[in-house]
Amino acid sequence: MLRYTQDERTRFVGKFHPPRSYKFHVDPQKTLCIEFKDSFNTQITRMFNRFSSRRSVVYSCKGMVASSQPLANAAGIRILEKGGNCVDAAVAVSAALCVTEPPSTGVGGDCFVLFYDGETKEVHGINGSGKAPADLSIEVVREKETEIIGPRLPLRNVHSVTVPGAIAGWLDAIEKWGSKAVSLEEIFAPAISLAENGFAVAEVSAQIWRDALNDLIRMSGDNAKTFLNEDGSFCEEGQIFRNPKLASLFRKVSLEGKDGFYRGDVAEKIVEKIRDLGGVMQLSDLANHTSKFVDPIKLSFMGKLIWEIPPNGQGIVALFALGYIRELADQRKIDLESLEHNLAEYLHLLIEALKLAFYDSEHFVADLDFHKDIDLEKAISKGFIEERSRLIDMKKVLTREDVDIVPNPMYQCDTVYFTVTDQDGNACSFINSVFSPFGSCIIPDDYGFALQSRGANFNLSHKAINCLEGGKRPYHTIIPSLITDDSTGELYASVACMGGWEQPQAHVQIFLNLVLFGFSPQEALDAPRFCLEPDESGRHLDVGKGSFGPVSTPATLVRLEEGITSEVFETLRLMGHEVNMVTGHAREVFGRAQCIKNIVRQGKRAWAGGSDMRGDGAAVPQI
Repeated sequence: MLRYTQDERTRFVGKFHPPRSYKFHVDPQKTLCIEFKDSFNTQITRMFNRFSSRRSVVYSCKGMVASSQPLANAAGIRILEKGGNCVDAAVAVSAALCVTEPPSTGVGGDCFVLFYDGETKEVHGINGSGKAPADLSIEVVREKETEIIGPRLPLRNVHSVTVPGAIAGWLDAIEKWGSKAVSLEEIFAPAISLAENGFAVAEVSAQIWRDALNDLIRMSGDNAKTFLNEDGSFCEEGQIFRNPKLASLFRKVSLEGKDGFYRGDVAEKIVEKIRDLGGVMQLSDLANHTSKFVDPIKLSFMGKLIWEIPPNGQGIVALFALGYIRELADQRKIDLESLEHNLAEYLHLLIEALKLAFYDSEHFVADLDFHKDIDLEKAISKGFIEERSRLIDMKKVLTREDVDIVPNPMYQCDTVYFTVTDQDGNACSFINSVFSPFGSCIIPDDYGFALQSRGANFNLSHKAINCLEGGKRPYHTIIPSLITDDSTGELYASVACMGGWEQPQAHVQIFLNLVLFGFSPQEALDAPRFCLEPDESGRHLDVGKGSFGPVSTPATLVRLEEGITSEVFETLRLMGHEVNMVTGHAREVFGRAQCIKNIVRQGKRAWAGGSDMRGDGAAVPQI
């Protein structure tokens, strides 16, 4: 029996939602006694040391910024202090991240945005992803790239470059939902200062920088010097890095708006570089680009609504998986309240739900402008989800015989997710990405940024709904999310996680950490995660189903993060899962998440924030 004081009881119960094998009583000395069934004694250490959270939850009665770079947080806080709202601040954060974490994000990439309106309690979205060049086709790729024989474009290839959507997405968000209290010059000023005056490179960012060194030099030659030291080496942790060329681009955009990027000299430099390398992008591809305002999709679970951007983003994967779990609970096939966090039964449930969700998403995740027949409401309806959930067996592993081919998420980690809230109750859930480290590693002249490689997600088979076509948006991994109260519409949390195909997996795990287990924002992010990946030994069997992400290898590898016990590892292995344990820097496969939760104290709103310990970032409150 363990004994905890009366004062500690609330903290224990609130954090861990003890399973039913516990028994509580308070003895005459006012000590909380916790009795365990004999069979559970071996789990005591695990329950009280699930994970080491070395950060406290951050609180604010005004605004808050949570991102992967503290300097970017400072940029957002400065805008909030000037009277801007969460959208104005989010764009300042995104611009600062392009400076301070260029391997992961940049103006040559895309963005997705979810905005929660604190006054109307409505959720709105922007799909800020770009299209393939109008003249690009599968036939053009096959003719120009004869060495490509499979269903995928390489990441480092000129035909993987799609039109960058980030700048348009930023400016459209400001125009639609910004406060109008701060100018574009003010919003871009912190990023310009960082780019011109320099900053010290952070630890995790330096590691990603190092990984892309050879590809930068191979793809961009002298232009690679934009992101390297004068001697051609990569930027080490703590070294001062400057990017005055990017500062000049931000000045141009702050004065000229979208035309400063999508028309004129910047556009010409992009097209010139692409065509020099054999690409087919034209100035009209850039000039015709527009963001897409979208109605977010949602799913109800335990009194909460989780909101995602609709396809071509993969947010529907998270909704499918949570829907399957909800239906299994409704059918009494599982008892949610008795599930124990990160033990084998719980992890098996999530793994199987996500495998099935990735499979089902292959029929829905594509540019819906090319597929008007896809009915998303039907896809996330109770009837469809209930029917599909019957394929999940709590005693065995889903195989390719069960669902034709079990898709396997492929990992790309180079994205930034951040979230901003303000004193008026608004929230912005924002994600920006170049897909792989420095994207395509193709750097146009004069403006200090690399172009994304998002077109590598297209399929080179005409039979796939995500097949490459001119003017089409590819399957997109980046997904922000929001959680609201199902009955009142009040914001519950703004939360998401970067990390390629880990993103919907992390959405599900973090959502359940918050809603089912009652973890704090910091605990919910710090808890060990798992990640589904392709089994590399079966890569040659890839038949190109869906995007570059969920590939068709026969088996799914389950990567477990350090902190999940060896007993759980062995139990999952015996059930038939292919598992391995991940430690050290390799834990980047689990992504880097941020979370700001809405709480009420003494009748007043406050924000509770957390930032992923796997990254360089922090949650920072406004004074």
